[in-house]
Amino acid sequence: MIGLIGIVVVFTTVFGGYLLAGGKMGIILKALPFEMLMILGAAVGAFAIGNDNHTIKTTIKDMAKVFKGPKWKQDDYRDLLCLLFELIRVARTNPVALEGHIEAPDASSIFSKYPRILSDGEAVALICDTLRSASMNYDDPHQVEEVLEKRIEATLHHKLHSSHALQTVADGLPALGIVAAVLGVIKTMASIDQPPEVLGKLIGGALVGTFLGVYLAYGFVGPFSNKVKAVVEEDAHFHQLIREVLVANLHAHAPNICIEVGRQNMPSHHRPSFSAMEDAIKATKQDAA
Repeated sequence: MIGLIGIVVVFTTVFGGYLLAGGKMGIILKALPFEMLMILGAAVGAFAIGNDNHTIKTTIKDMAKVFKGPKWKQDDYRDLLCLLFELIRVARTNPVALEGHIEAPDASSIFSKYPRILSDGEAVALICDTLRSASMNYDDPHQVEEVLEKRIEATLHHKLHSSHALQTVADGLPALGIVAAVLGVIKTMASIDQPPEVLGKLIGGALVGTFLGVYLAYGFVGPFSNKVKAVVEEDAHFHQLIREVLVANLHAHAPNICIEVGRQNMPSHHRPSFSAMEDAIKATKQDAA
């Protein structure tokens, strides 16, 4: 919703201010279709040249994040801690039973309680791979933490490709606007023998290209890139939380302490109170009983 509000504000303030200052929309509207064709067409073409098919598809999909916001909500973070608590408790009490959950999470009675988490392949892989490594005696907390950190960084870097691609387009749009403006000037020079009022309209139409390039870059594409980056980085906290809890488990802390480590490392706006988390853990214990 906030993204739509921002778009409306950008439109109304720029064009509203222009009209209030006495500007006329006629010249802009007349030149707009041709300038947009040149600028946006060149931007889309350059975007296609500079990126592979996967990045193009991902970028188009990720643009929806501007309006949807982060994938993971407060309830998801709480559910993640409950899931990890159950798995850690099984690992401590019955390591053989844990194998069934981490080898086939889709058929696991524990994972099935949390369908949103189960639908995220990377989160499930992080959990299962780490617990599997611990069961194989690869349980040095420092080494595991380093491996998880590198894996999370690699995933984050990959997911930021769409933000980088959008920012590249934003950086190029002002220059493409100048290209369109130069073509407009060339067109104007071909009519140099016309009266001043005709030349004025031609020059005004040419300047629309410069305006559109800067306007689209800093009013829309650049902010879209920043928002996609912010959302991706926000969602990365979910995977980082998995690392914190599972590393605490490798330090042989009690399950409740591992969960408290995770709660303390949550983003503050998603962090439940200590008592709320305790109630969620108690409910998890009752369901497992």
